Amino acid sequence: MARNSVGVRILILYLALLLLSGCAGELFKAQRVSPDTATLPTTRGEARATPVRPPQELTQEILYKLLVAEIAGQRGQLDLAVNSYLELARSIPDPQLAERATRIAVLARQDDKAQEAAGLWVSADPDNMEARQVRAALSIRVGDTDEALRELQYLLAIPGGDPSQKLWMIANLLGREKDQQAALAVMRKLVAERQDDPEALAAYANLAARVGHYDEARSALEQVLVLDPDNFNAAMTYVSVLERDDDVNGAVAWLEDRLNKRKNDFNLRMAYARLLTDAKRYDEARAQFEMLNAQSPGNADVLYALGLLYLQDNQLDKAAQYLDQMVNQGQRVYEGRYYLGRIAEEKRDYESATNWYMGVEHGENYFDAQVRLALLLAKQGNVEDARAHLNAIQIQDPHQQTILVQAEGEILTTEGRYADAMEVYDRALDNNFDPELLYSRAMLAEKMDRLDILERDLREILQHDPDNAQALNALGYTLADRTDRYQEAYELIKRAHDLSPDDYYILDSYGWVLYRLGRHEEAVTYLRQARAIRDDPEIAAHLGEVLWVMGNKDGAHEVWESALQTTPDDERLLDVIKRFNR
Repeated sequence: MARNSVGVRILILYLALLLLSGCAGELFKAQRVSPDTATLPTTRGEARATPVRPPQELTQEILYKLLVAEIAGQRGQLDLAVNSYLELARSIPDPQLAERATRIAVLARQDDKAQEAAGLWVSADPDNMEARQVRAALSIRVGDTDEALRELQYLLAIPGGDPSQKLWMIANLLGREKDQQAALAVMRKLVAERQDDPEALAAYANLAARVGHYDEARSALEQVLVLDPDNFNAAMTYVSVLERDDDVNGAVAWLEDRLNKRKNDFNLRMAYARLLTDAKRYDEARAQFEMLNAQSPGNADVLYALGLLYLQDNQLDKAAQYLDQMVNQGQRVYEGRYYLGRIAEEKRDYESATNWYMGVEHGENYFDAQVRLALLLAKQGNVEDARAHLNAIQIQDPHQQTILVQAEGEILTTEGRYADAMEVYDRALDNNFDPELLYSRAMLAEKMDRLDILERDLREILQHDPDNAQALNALGYTLADRTDRYQEAYELIKRAHDLSPDDYYILDSYGWVLYRLGRHEEAVTYLRQARAIRDDPEIAAHLGEVLWVMGNKDGAHEVWESALQTTPDDERLLDVIKRFNR
């Protein structure tokens, strides 16, 4: 028998086994994508070729052990597979064999044996970067941070490759480990002697931020920006860390100060404008984006931001101006058409809105544009066409199916076809639990005076989710408004208020149930809070009624008249005014 290197023989035998077994390799294919082994590096780009070892005869004993290991793996007997491969790797210095032992041990979640196998892999192929990375990760898993540090230091010392890229690779490797504190401790030691290297500090800061050590991340990034003031990525990471550490105002102030020194830095001003938007300082954000537009006319990102900011402020013509310019330039076309459709719809120009929505052929707004097309058809009297259009929309997930059902239910409800709408909800909810559809059916039931259905559906939601503030509020308000079960209503609404104290709907309900309980002064307090958040006609109707009953008729008239200026046709408002002014 000819004598070849054992590494070559093992590789040939391994491939032959896979071919003979057909699906035999399926179990081990999962190693590359399993949740556990996915955290181990698999890139071989910088690994050296497998070294040739002294020839060794492929004995019957070795062949037997290989067969045992493979067959055990096929049968799911991972303990036997691990032990067999590890025993072979201990006795035969072959890197491919040691690698296979390592990966099977990881698959079996036997970290101690995986670390031992990884050590054998490194011994068989000392300059293999992948082997070193795997051993470092496994050392952290078994609590041997010193060994992990040694392996990573070796990686950095290997000639060739960009040291900065290696540091970022190491930071990413450590960031995927479950023991985040141990991973950060290793990285901290790794950069201890590299305090003058901005890339080393930036990589460390990135890992520190990922594991929630924001103070350390901030400190390291501040050091980076002293060493490399023009490092834009470090600056943006610093701002991100401030945001994640709940210091948005600090992030804004820091960027503002930096921008004062670099007034013509387009990217910096763009970051500043976006941060102001995130902080909901919309007027200031618009001013910054206008400056950016003057600096770089026609920039699609700037035009898009201005369009949305003016739309948010209900300045529809200004919003349309920027979005139309963007679309005419052929940039972000589908996003632009979608929002131009929204603007046309807001102006009740349904024909233009329809045309804009039809032009949204792809993108993240495609589904919503199709739903809005159906709603527009219904508004123009084409109810059955609208329903047919909804049924023709292709869905990507169950939530989209829920939205289609709600849209059809809304169309039929608006048309006064309550029984048909109820049938749509009943069919969708048959033997299914969907809290959104249950809530929608409950609201329809209220219009039909079927409070039994409303209470049943809302209580089913609360059975699954006792802290659902929306369901608590809806049930509590209905009981307060439509029954005399005031104390029960109060308890429900109070729970909702405890969960969501700044929700104006809940504040309105709280005021209303207090009014029903005769606690008028308290009722006015909560109703005023609700109205301060949202100038809603229903809240105005409630507040005016309570003030009138308390004898403050002038105050009631003032509230009602103010609300009529913005919503002169609101039925609830007109009804309460009629009741008390008769």
